Amino acid sequence: MADSNLAGAAAARLTEPTSAAQVRLRRTLDLTRHILSNPTTVLGVVIIVLIIAMAILAPWLTTPNTPDAYQMPRDWSAVRMPPGTPGFPLGTTNDGGDVFYGVIWGSRTSLILSLVVVGSTVMIGIVLGGIAGLVGGWVDEALMRLVDVFLSIPELIFALAIAAILGPSFTNIILSLVLVFWVKYARIMRSQIILIKQAEYVDAARVIGDSKFNIFRRDILPNAITPVMVQATLDMGNIVLIGATLSFIGLSEAGIAEWGVLVSEGQAGIASGRWWASTFPGLMIFLWALAFNLVGDGLRDALDPRTEGR
Repeated sequence: MADSNLAGAAAARLTEPTSAAQVRLRRTLDLTRHILSNPTTVLGVVIIVLIIAMAILAPWLTTPNTPDAYQMPRDWSAVRMPPGTPGFPLGTTNDGGDVFYGVIWGSRTSLILSLVVVGSTVMIGIVLGGIAGLVGGWVDEALMRLVDVFLSIPELIFALAIAAILGPSFTNIILSLVLVFWVKYARIMRSQIILIKQAEYVDAARVIGDSKFNIFRRDILPNAITPVMVQATLDMGNIVLIGATLSFIGLSEAGIAEWGVLVSEGQAGIASGRWWASTFPGLMIFLWALAFNLVGDGLRDALDPRTEGR
């Protein structure tokens, strides 16, 4: 019975439509339609688009500070100005930092942080998880034991320790987060590959003589990547939260236009009524994390309908 099923799968593979691009286009359209039918996912997409537009248009929304646009400008003659002050629409910090400038350029800083960390960790996870799942044996065992060690330490504590050892720097925050976050993608990729390797369509590809590389590229990787995409979307928000936390406790450069740094600078004034320096960047952190969680949940439901309504 298994041999007949395998033969049928192989025959179907030999007669499958040659236009894979059309199939991918149809799946993309179905996915887009499903996502757009979910109001909360659409809300998340709108927030993300607005924040990304803010990051891209930062040089036109505010005059870049010189010589480093990512350092907040300071005006010592305009300290602790409330929102609505001419020239400072969102007010200033205790040392004259322009909150509006920090919020706008902080969106670009957060976008760079999330894209670099997520892009790097996804690539590392796919490569190492793919090797573990495909090769197996002692290679799989060694990599997974290393992953277990990393996963046994809470992400925030681990990232904080690495960043503290490397020293206060936004670049070191990025490096610490890359070292912490790659393990989950390796674990996800490895488990998906082991599961998919047992599928009939993979056996059918072997029967008709496809190379191992083609089987991995065409049959295994596209089907294993789905949970990685969902996790990456969720981590786009989570990474900015952790990055802002590390910046808040002083592990980034002083004065950098970053939301966590702004919240840290403004916390001392909350008790005396100077709420704006912490509130506006804190709101941006909240919206960023909320948006990517909404989109991540919607993407998960669209790619795996069994999770919908949970």
